[in-house]
Amino acid sequence: MTGKSLLRTGSYPSLQQSQNGLLPAASVLGRKPSKASLSGYREKERALQLICRFLGRRRVAMLMLAVLALFVFVFGSFTVSREGSIPDNPEPIENIKYLNGNSLDGAASARPHRGNYQRKDKFPSRHKTVAIRGQQKAVPKQVQRKGHPPPPPRAQDHAAPDPHPLLIPSVSIRNHSTGHSCDNFAFPPPPPAGRRLVGPRPCPVCYLPVEEAVMRMPRAPAISPVLRNLTYIHDESPVRVEEHGGSDFGGYPSLKERTDSFNISESMRVHCGFVKGEKPGRQTGFDIDEADLADLEKYYDVIVASAIFGNYDIIQQPRNISDAARRNIPFFMFIDEETEVFMKNSSVLDESKKVGLWKIVVVRNIPYTDARRNGKVPKLLLHRIFPNVRYSIWIDGKLQLVVDPYQILERFLWRENFSFAISRHYRRFDVFEEAEANKAAGKYENSSIDFQIDFYRKEGLTPYTEAKLPITSDVPEGCVIIKEHIPVTNLFTCLWFNEVDRFTSRDQLSFAMVRDKIMEKVDWNINMFLDCERRNFVIQAYHRDLLEHMPPPPPPRRFPPPTQPAFTTSKAIIRAPAKKTYASKRTRSDKKASSKRHRKATAGIQDNVLL
Repeated sequence: MTGKSLLRTGSYPSLQQSQNGLLPAASVLGRKPSKASLSGYREKERALQLICRFLGRRRVAMLMLAVLALFVFVFGSFTVSREGSIPDNPEPIENIKYLNGNSLDGAASARPHRGNYQRKDKFPSRHKTVAIRGQQKAVPKQVQRKGHPPPPPRAQDHAAPDPHPLLIPSVSIRNHSTGHSCDNFAFPPPPPAGRRLVGPRPCPVCYLPVEEAVMRMPRAPAISPVLRNLTYIHDESPVRVEEHGGSDFGGYPSLKERTDSFNISESMRVHCGFVKGEKPGRQTGFDIDEADLADLEKYYDVIVASAIFGNYDIIQQPRNISDAARRNIPFFMFIDEETEVFMKNSSVLDESKKVGLWKIVVVRNIPYTDARRNGKVPKLLLHRIFPNVRYSIWIDGKLQLVVDPYQILERFLWRENFSFAISRHYRRFDVFEEAEANKAAGKYENSSIDFQIDFYRKEGLTPYTEAKLPITSDVPEGCVIIKEHIPVTNLFTCLWFNEVDRFTSRDQLSFAMVRDKIMEKVDWNINMFLDCERRNFVIQAYHRDLLEHMPPPPPPRRFPPPTQPAFTTSKAIIRAPAKKTYASKRTRSDKKASSKRHRKATAGIQDNVLL
């Protein structure tokens, strides 16, 4: 072994040199770049120049832009398809998948023995467990209620709650087999809105044939939970005992009487309009002729009722009504004297008091100055006007019924053993949001709406959240009410009318408060079906005032008649029209000849000009 250092001083300094601060020049300036690195750098620079040269050309730039746009489109479509299962619109509940024709609220609020509930649970199972299709699922113990399937977990039970309370995991519901053709009906979402048809749309509904629907009518009335006997307060001289709300027609119930009316017992006596007079329709403030009262007191299995007050709507004739319904189901239309005068002057109403299928019932001495509030009397108190009726279907005067009543009752009441059905609002399901929408649209005085909402807030009304499930909405679309006349449903509509009489006439604001108070006391549910299902069996028309202010439709276009050929003398010469020649049919030789003639002609013109 020699004393020379193993380090190459040309490339690395020795330890002694580095300690003395003396470094060779090669180590300071760095190593000399090799030829391979220079050639690679020149090739990269040359390729960059070629790319820039090609990018400068218009065709290449357009091609690259097209490729980039195609990539963005494909990537965006893939992202939308992945996120399509999570709804982000204000109507997420309308797009939930179904395995049969039942809506989420109808099937979810059914009793446990009526079907199975399946939900993909991705949250911690630290709650009470129930069997769901052969497997164990976790449900919150504090939300579990008797007679209801388990709702989804609360927002605080998982780390990332959905931005909206109704954005729940995908739900599939398969009800019990009912033994008819609608068992395997797949519920599709409503079709998308087009350029001409915007807004909410109807969706398909599976109805049974009329004969089969009639056979499925229950032979005995449904059992009213707890409440068995319901009577109504009669007071010939009602006195206002409090500052706000009430009327002579409603009897001015006090706040204490209002609170007591929500304590459900076996026998109850409550305010329910018609507090004066011998019976509803006779000297009560909503007076009906004796001949009509005799018809209203008859026994009917099913009736269809509507009303037009203040000449506010145009009467709509039902369609697709079966012969059985025409024979057995009466259609009653309540109108006031103002509407009666208009219908007689326009030759719509005659002495028979029949307009198509509708039997007209004229109401005199109406209790309110507001036509909309007068319309709430037959809407919510049909059981008082018709004391011997089993089932009723109420539709607003602006609606046209296009499905047989037997089919509607079978679909929304009898099939799921409900006694009350109403559609929910197509967009809003929170009372506070509905109140703000009413104020913005000028539906009622803002101060009265604020007073009602503040009163409900003090009573415990809260914004809608998923904790209310299986209740899917607090706001109904109350233009259609399907009802079986039993004590609990009669009590519900009585107390609902008392709220409309005390506060504003906007019945959407008071619906949830009355429903929740009754459901706290008894095991009773309401079928709040989808609004698109309601639009399947009724068609909504415009109010009269809107129709009168609409511009008339444009007249049809009239084209002038064809001109007749002119004849000069008796020996008229009729010449055949000259055949048109098109350049596309001319041969190549004709084109050459014409071009030569054109050149000769232009040449002659130029010669003449020069001369």
